Amino acid sequence: MSWHVAALNLDNLGDLPKRCRNCVYWELSPSLADQAEDYGTTDLEKEAWLSEVLLEWGSCGRVVYVGGAPAGYVLFAPPASVPRATEMPTGPVSADAVLLTTMQVTPEFSGEGLGRALAQAVVKDLTRRGVKAVEAFGDARPGTEADCVVPADFLRSVGFKTVRPHHRWPRLRMELRSGLEWKSDVEAALEQLFNTVAIPMQAPAPRPTATPARAGSCQVSFLPPAPTI
Repeated sequence: MSWHVAALNLDNLGDLPKRCRNCVYWELSPSLADQAEDYGTTDLEKEAWLSEVLLEWGSCGRVVYVGGAPAGYVLFAPPASVPRATEMPTGPVSADAVLLTTMQVTPEFSGEGLGRALAQAVVKDLTRRGVKAVEAFGDARPGTEADCVVPADFLRSVGFKTVRPHHRWPRLRMELRSGLEWKSDVEAALEQLFNTVAIPMQAPAPRPTATPARAGSCQVSFLPPAPTI
């Protein structure tokens, strides 16, 4: 089964699941997000946010395609470009870190390691750009009310460490320098994961279990089968 990871841009923004395409949970402050929802302009706001970040900072997302079909995506950006981050109780994000905001894998591809593959793609890109660390707000109780926060257990399973605990919204961090060995074989690991086995695909080695994932307002899961994330 052929696959590839592409940078998210205005041309392939429409490949995001519809509800994620229209979700501005991270991209706007809560009051402006509510206003955009009332006016029915969330899709325009999402496009405007992506365009601004691309122009001012550069690539801020990845989309993974399997067999030509969009199978998942991840978004990340400087904290200053993520208004919702200032509302989180475990903020602020460290000045030397980029914030991973959300991640999704479509239901038909859940349980095949795509969440880990997307995390690896983010690490590789940010390390190449000289970023010191990546942080994320995790959801300690996924499946309850937040649709756009990556489950904390998933983040820990791919190398993030908790830097500010919270009963619901812990902040986690990955030092990219310490993750060099983990990501040095990204291409080989992804080739093994996607190109040398048929669907359903299996991860090359057992990984820690995690709780079911809900990373965006699409409410879909993005980690291996039992339990999935």
